[in-house]
Amino acid sequence: MKRRIEEGKMALKTWKNMVKFPHLASLVLLALLAVAIHLTRNKGNDAVQLENQVLLKEDSSKNDSAPGCNLFSGRWVYDNVSYPLYKERQCSFMEYDFACEISGRQDLKYQNWRWQPHLCDLPRFNGTALLEKIRGKKLVFVGDSLNRNQWRSMLCLIESYLPPSSKKSVKLTGNLYSFHSTEYNATIGFYWAPMLVESNCDDAVTHRVRPRIVRIKSIETHGRHWIDADVLVFDSFTWWMDPMMTILWGSFESPDAIYKKVEMKLRRYEIALSTWSDWLEIHINRTKTKLFFMSLSPYPLGNTVWSTDDSCHNKSEPILDDRYWASAANRSMMQIVESTIEKLEERGLKVEYLNITQLSGYREDAHPSIFRTFWGTLTNEEVKNNVQRYADCMHWCLPGVPDVWNQILYAYIMRS
Repeated sequence: MKRRIEEGKMALKTWKNMVKFPHLASLVLLALLAVAIHLTRNKGNDAVQLENQVLLKEDSSKNDSAPGCNLFSGRWVYDNVSYPLYKERQCSFMEYDFACEISGRQDLKYQNWRWQPHLCDLPRFNGTALLEKIRGKKLVFVGDSLNRNQWRSMLCLIESYLPPSSKKSVKLTGNLYSFHSTEYNATIGFYWAPMLVESNCDDAVTHRVRPRIVRIKSIETHGRHWIDADVLVFDSFTWWMDPMMTILWGSFESPDAIYKKVEMKLRRYEIALSTWSDWLEIHINRTKTKLFFMSLSPYPLGNTVWSTDDSCHNKSEPILDDRYWASAANRSMMQIVESTIEKLEERGLKVEYLNITQLSGYREDAHPSIFRTFWGTLTNEEVKNNVQRYADCMHWCLPGVPDVWNQILYAYIMRS
């Protein structure tokens, strides 16, 4: 009771002082008003504040390297004003395997969908900023045709930012496709290594080989071609899905080599990634090279020549159900990649894992289906009459989903 009386006296004394000095009272009231306005504004604008942090704030969390928010969790929004980011027919680097419009697709709505993360905006791609970032450097994608799909997307994205006089051509040397910008002294390449380790499928042009034979403990033949890269973007998944595979112990040339047919899909994938991670740990310059691994690009399993089904044919809308999970998005294989990357980080080597699986799985409408080039003497009529065999529900039309993968990759590169 005595304490309350004393507090009351202090409050009365303070009020008398404020009356005695009216300018002091005004300052106090103004300060309180400013605080009230600030709190009121912030109450309704948390999302705006968070959005600003996406590009500017460095995430201090040890286990979360996403730029400010989770760029991989969101939804597809139709946007025919801002998208596509480039025109298929205007891209000098376009590959006919991914040129769905040129190959006869009439419904082009697939080009107009924008990926919208739940708590922020995906940074707008700026080719000039990226080229400045990799000036005098080398960015190399390493993996299979889905990684080549992403590489072609990257070249199409940067083309409009190149000087008009720039030579827009790609050179193939062995397994390495490369574009070099003389203006920026920057190279953006793709290295064909579908298993990451050595195999009989390593020819960059002729690789549709059966049975598949893998030197599961050998990667040096590939690795020496991209050891000098400043940014490496890996992927490997699809080519490991064969139920049966031959493992080679020894070299292809050796008469003493041991060949063994195995199933064990998960185990052989785990051994190959262990070979890959061991090589990185020993050879990569940790102060120079930035490492990325793309999670698997999902597709529906089936019996087409691509080992998919034909369910993407004639699809024109994304799947909008957040709970959808593509049938071939093998969680066990994803966990092997994640575990391998975690172990590498424990050994002091950071690999950014870009988990594009779910956001890609929503886009059954964005695959080429029969609207792509086909090998050999196949005619368009033969392909159209046998959709069940030839529909490509694995790769992606360009412009399309791989552009979003590259927007996310761009966000990570720019903050590194």
